[in-house]
Order: sequence, then structure tokens, then C-alpha cells
Amino acid sequence: MKKLLSFGLFMSLFFVYSCNDKDQEASQAPNIIYIMADDHAQQAISAYGHPVSQLAPTPNIDRIAREGALFKRNYCTNSLCGPSRAVVLTGLHSHINGFRMNGEQFDNNQRTFPKMLQKNNYTTALFGKWHIGGAPQGFDSWDILNDQGNYYNPEFIHESNSKDKKYDTIIETGYATDIITEKALNFLKENKDSGKPIMMMVHHKAPHRNWMPPLRYLHLFDSIQFPIPDSYYRHFEKQEASEDQLQTIYNDMYEGHDLRMSKEYGSTELAHNPWTRDFTRMNEEQRAIWDAAYLPKNNAFHKANLSGKALAEWKFQRYMQDYLATIRAVDDGVGALLDYLDESGLAENTIVIYTTDQGFYLGENGWFDKRFMYEPSLEMPMVMRYPKGIKAGTVIEDMTQNLDFAPTFLDYAGVPIPEDFQGKSLKSLVENNSEGVFRDAIYYHYYDFPAFHMVKRHYGVRTDRYKLMHFYDDNDQWELYDLEKDPTEANNLYGDKQYAEVQSQLHARLKELQAQYGVTDNEFKKTPKEKVDRAYKNFEKLRGRSDKLIER
Repeated sequence: MKKLLSFGLFMSLFFVYSCNDKDQEASQAPNIIYIMADDHAQQAISAYGHPVSQLAPTPNIDRIAREGALFKRNYCTNSLCGPSRAVVLTGLHSHINGFRMNGEQFDNNQRTFPKMLQKNNYTTALFGKWHIGGAPQGFDSWDILNDQGNYYNPEFIHESNSKDKKYDTIIETGYATDIITEKALNFLKENKDSGKPIMMMVHHKAPHRNWMPPLRYLHLFDSIQFPIPDSYYRHFEKQEASEDQLQTIYNDMYEGHDLRMSKEYGSTELAHNPWTRDFTRMNEEQRAIWDAAYLPKNNAFHKANLSGKALAEWKFQRYMQDYLATIRAVDDGVGALLDYLDESGLAENTIVIYTTDQGFYLGENGWFDKRFMYEPSLEMPMVMRYPKGIKAGTVIEDMTQNLDFAPTFLDYAGVPIPEDFQGKSLKSLVENNSEGVFRDAIYYHYYDFPAFHMVKRHYGVRTDRYKLMHFYDDNDQWELYDLEKDPTEANNLYGDKQYAEVQSQLHARLKELQAQYGVTDNEFKKTPKEKVDRAYKNFEKLRGRSDKLIER
């Protein structure tokens, strides 16, 4: 009997200690804070050293890079907001996760890394922009912007406590970036002592179009002249898709909505402004401060009576002033989160990542927006800090993609990575900076055409030095670039005899990648010409303006 009792006591103690070991292992798993801005260009993060960013520094984002790792060549798989988010969640290319372009419906029932972490003892949360349809799954707590979201007094959607409805939509007074930051901070404070690791996604609207700064920064860059890219008035040769786009700053921005231009001297009424709700949702106090800031600036513009290149360059400066001022507010929010992690003792065992959904144009080729496989929109800035595992000042030169984020998070959490994930964990790369090539080529595919900005469907391969692209919808053109000799991708070398061998090798590597990622002929459907023509006419009407087109 005593032996039986002793054995029973032993098994009880073994069970207790085993459970304690598992709880201890779970508590030691790192917290993960994933901060994603929307349309934040690499050129606008001062850690990357671009001339524009030196005039509008991002000290808090830079701090992550300084205390952790800076990724120099991180790329998206599909340069568009919703599809990029779907890739991050699933670790799968757009044609596999099913969300290839805005307007499609993301299948929220499919496997995502937040669901997997949630099942493995993580407390999970999402605050800010969702923008892929449906209600988020895999999160213990979420509060998301309604659709694209607005900068001022935005609507947030969250699960309802009422039996009569599933979700509540509430207008919250204030500035979206600050509200999202506050929600994230409150969640950390409420859950820091739960004994469970945290995975929190903080998704800002900023600096997405239409670049409305917070009231505190309406004058931040008024006195600064930002450097205009050398390619601002580029003439495109052997680049038909680039010629046909509708995302040129001086021809395609909406005067009122995008550039805050008023109809006439002395008036606060905006010029062309097809989406009035962004401004009318301000309350009286907010609008009074806003109008007081822009009225004298717009009066000075009308008095100057600009035209031609002078007008085109004025538009660039207004774009930069507002775009970069929205980023300053994002950087404030990053700083608040980093400060709290330090003050609360969470910093050492917390992974902090700052990135965006894709790159963005800051006047290169005369453009704004993204979509193209060219470098400014293909590049995704990313910085990553983890004091326990990443050496301060690490620089990653290898090619990485947003496809790699989901497996990285699972790897750090100690959760097995599914075999069908199409990305690779960055853990070994960033912690050991191991020798060898992490990835010798990346695959890209953009689908959203005909749509805003009329960037044609295309796919391609990028290697360490070269890029091959195929615009297969409407004009069926190939483009080849030597990025070492031509970093701005101005000279299409496709068909050049001197690059015949390189061209052949790139075609072969492209086919290999398409086979590896399960790309089928269904992904290369062309749009009927009449639909394309109709779309161009509709967008020409929508972008109406008072000034004449600026000749390139």
C-alpha cells in the first residue's frame, strides 16, 4: 500500500513539474509585435540613408534598426495593400491564398500564423487596418478600421457584446495613428502579466493616400525644399506599361483631395475632391485648425500663378510635406511602444518588427503609388529588434520577402512550420547572418488591372543583379534590366544581343520559380480590350483637374 502511495505521489509530482516546465517554456517564448504601416517608402526611413529621409528623419524606427537588424533587400510578392497582407498572414503567394487583388474576398477560414500561435498559448491581438474583408480570425482581441479607414475621427469595428448583433461600428474622435497606438499600448498593459506570450499586429493607415497629417504637424515641413528625383520628367522608351499608367504626381493627383488645393484665393473650399468624407468628418475645432494652416499656404500658391514645370514641382513639394508629416506621427507611435517595452521590462524578450505592405513612389519617374515590379514599389523596408537573439547593428543584404514573415514568427514561437509554406524562416539568417545565399531569386506577380492607376498585370523574376518582367495584359511586353549598371531601370535591355545569355537564364529561372510556387496558366488571363478602354475613359473623368497636363 505504501509503495502504491509512493508511486502515486511520484506521478503527481512528475505531472506538476512537467506542467510547470511547459508553462515555463511557454512564458519564455518571445512576444511578437508586428507594426505595419501602409505605403511607407524605403526612401522615407532615415536608417536607409535616402536624401529625402535625411530632411524628415524617423528616429524611433531607426532605433529598431540600430538596436537590431536592418533589411536592405526585402521585397513584396505583389505590390498592393490587401494582397500583401494576405501573404503575410498565410506564408503563401497570392494565387495560392486566393487574394490576388483588392476587391476580392480573403478566405478568413484558411490557415494563418495568428491562428497557429493562438492555438499554441499565445495571446493574439490586431489593431488598425485590416482591409481584406470579413472579420479577423485567430485574434483574442481585435479592433479594425472600417474598410480603408480615415485619418480623422475614424470608424472602428469590433465584436459586439450585444446579443442582437455580432459587431459594433464606433466613430472614435481623434487621429487614426494616435488612436491605433493607444489601443496597442492599452492591450500590452492589460496583458503583460498574463503569463502568456503576446503576438500583436499594429496596422496603421498612414501614410496611405490621401496623406492627411495630424494637426500638430500641419506646418512641420513648410520651410523645407525636398530634392526632386532626377527621373521626375522621365521619357519612357520600350516601356509601354510605364507610359500608360495613371499615377503621375503632376497629371493624376486630385487637386483638392490629394494636394489640399483650394478653388480660389481666399477660399477654404477644396478644388477637385471626389471623396469629400475625408474632410467633412472633421469636427468644427479640427477643421478650424486645418483651414487656418492651409489657407495662407494656398493663398500664396494662387498668388504665384504657377504653370508648367513650376506647378509640377510645387505639387511634388506639397505631396512630400504631407506624406512625410503623416509618417512623423507613425514614428511617434513606434517610439511610444518602444518606450513602454523598456519601462515595463518586456523589451528583452520581445521581437519588434516595423515594415509596410509594399514600397511606394516618392516622385521617381514622376510617380506616386506602387504596383509596379520596379525597385521603389518592390522594396519593402523592414527593421527588426530582438535583444535576446539579434545583435545590435545587424545588416541583412540577402534577398528576403514578406512571404518569409509567417514562418519566421512560427519558428521563434517554437511552432512547427507547415511544409507547404512558400516562405522561409528568417531566424537563422538574422541571428547568425549565416554564410551562403538565403535566396538567389524572388518571384513577383501583380494582378489588379484594369483598376486605379491602370498599371498592367505583370510577373517577373529578380536575381542579385538582373530583373526580367512580363507585362502580359493588353500590350504583352517583356522588360530586362541590369540593376548593377542601371539601378533606376531606365534602359530596357530585352532583345539586346549582348544580354542574350542572361535573358535565356532569367527565362529558365522564372519557369523554375513558377513551377516551384505552383503557378498555372490560369494566372495569365488577359482583359478584353473594350473593358480596358472603358476603364481608361472612366478614370480620365474621375481625375478631372483645372490645369493642363505637363509634358514629359
